[in-house]
Amino acid sequence: MKSDKLDSRLVYSTSQGQVCPECAKPVKSCVCREIKMAVVPNTDGVVRLSYDTKGRKGKGMTLITGLALSEQGLLDLAKQLKQRFGTGGAVKDCIIELQGDHRKLVAEELRKLGYCVK
Repeated sequence: MKSDKLDSRLVYSTSQGQVCPECAKPVKSCVCREIKMAVVPNTDGVVRLSYDTKGRKGKGMTLITGLALSEQGLLDLAKQLKQRFGTGGAVKDCIIELQGDHRKLVAEELRKLGYCVK
């Protein structure tokens, strides 16, 4: 008995290994991650810095938003800033998070790189 569904997805198979949940192709031939890494968000060209402690048990984070870079570009810039200031951090939802209050230093560093910082 054949299924009438033309839009069926592979649920489990040992012949292909792991399957990408977004495109249903084998992980080795999936291009979803590359496409996601290449997307550049729309911004107004102004980089904004803020300091946030919400949800972090009182620990502060410097947040950098408004960068018109792909995800790989954000990861590279975050790595550069973390090494420059000797701190930890992460990139989440096109926002660079640095542990601690580094707003003045980050503003100077980004201005040297040619960004308009607010």
